[in-house]
Amino acid sequence: MLQLDVRENLGMADGFFRNDEEHQRRLIRAIRKYRPEIVLSNSLEDRHPDHGRAGHLISDSCFLSGLRKVETEDEEGRPQEHWRPKYVFHYIQDRYANPNFVYDISPVFETKLESIKAYTSQFFSTVYSAEEPQTYISTPEFLNAVIGRHQMFGKMIGVPYAEGFITEKMIGIRDFDSLVQRDT
Repeated sequence: MLQLDVRENLGMADGFFRNDEEHQRRLIRAIRKYRPEIVLSNSLEDRHPDHGRAGHLISDSCFLSGLRKVETEDEEGRPQEHWRPKYVFHYIQDRYANPNFVYDISPVFETKLESIKAYTSQFFSTVYSAEEPQTYISTPEFLNAVIGRHQMFGKMIGVPYAEGFITEKMIGIRDFDSLVQRDT
């Protein structure tokens, strides 16, 4: 649905992974394997403890991945070269945070919404709801709040939908032509 080139599960236990050396090394191996320039990450603080913990794990691992003295090996046992992504952007999840910037997602918003709805065991679904207990995120109101937040961020920049991001690093731009230039 998202047309991904790759999806790899690092086998971290839901609810029980930690921001420790074992888990950092798993993530560092993946960062060095794929060598991303930009990493999109969980929020650094959120309602679900896994979200904030994952956000910090990702930030720390991205930094450590750039250190030459942190040694890792690939699947064949060969040493990996150090690599540090240029940016780590944390998306805003359940708890509201003022974004450092917003990104126009209008062209892909319907796909994003369908990908959220694909998790029928967690989010509101008329097909699955009778078999599962109702939770905080399984109500129609939760999904409406997600849509509303994207609309609110979009309105701020004059587009239908936008995603808000937090960054720990200052963002630099080369030209003003890439900015959304709408009267707001």
